Amino acid sequence: MFPEGLTKGYRNFMGDRLPKEREKYETLSEGQSPEILLISCCDSRVAPEVIFDVGPGEIFTIRNVAAIVPPYESGGEYHGTSSAVEFAVQSLEVKHIVVLGHATCGGIKAHATGAGPLSKGNFIGKWVSLVQPATDKLKAEGDDPEKEGYLTRLEHAMVAQSLENLLTFEFVRERVESGKLKLHGAHFGIKTGDLKVRNPESGKFESVNESAGKPLSPGALMACSNA
Repeated sequence: MFPEGLTKGYRNFMGDRLPKEREKYETLSEGQSPEILLISCCDSRVAPEVIFDVGPGEIFTIRNVAAIVPPYESGGEYHGTSSAVEFAVQSLEVKHIVVLGHATCGGIKAHATGAGPLSKGNFIGKWVSLVQPATDKLKAEGDDPEKEGYLTRLEHAMVAQSLENLLTFEFVRERVESGKLKLHGAHFGIKTGDLKVRNPESGKFESVNESAGKPLSPGALMACSNA
C-alpha cells in the first residue's frame, strides 16, 4: 500500500496549494530556469526548499550521501551527481552552485569512524571514501580526530573539497573563469538553524544569520557569499 502520509499530503496539495498556485505550475510545465544549483545531503533533516523558503522551479537540487561532489573522471558507467551538475551548468546555465553541508552528517561520521559495510556492496563506504582528501588536509594542518569539534571541521573541509572537485569539470571551470558562474560553500546547523557560509578568501565558515533559526532566502545567501 502506498504510504498513507504521502497520500494525505498529496490530497492537501491538490485541495489547497495547487489551486492557489495554478498559474505557476502551468508556467513550470513549459520548462524550468532556476539560477541556483544546490547540492545537499539526502539526510531527511536537511530540506533545502524548507531551509531557504523556496518553491517549485526556484532551485535545482542534487541530493546524495554527505553532499559530495566527486572529481571529474571519464571511466565507469554511472555518474548520477556528475550528470546532474552537467545538466544544471550546460543546459540550465545556472549562475550559482551552492554546496550545502550540515551538522551531524552520518556520511561524514561513517568515514571518520571507519564504520563497517551495511551490505556486501558497501556502496556507502565506497562513496564516502571521497572524503579522504579532506581528512588528509585536516591531518596536514595538525588536526586530530580526538579533538573536540573534529567532525564539524571535517564537514566544513568536505564542502571545500567538493568545491575544488567542481573545478575539475572543464565546463564548470570555464564558466567560473569567465564570471558566468559562482561557487559557494555553506553549512547548516540542524539543532540551531544557523547557516554558515564559507568565506572564499579565508576558508572559514561565517554565520550569516542575525539570529539562530532564521533562514535566509537564496538572494540573501548569494549577497552574503559575494560580500
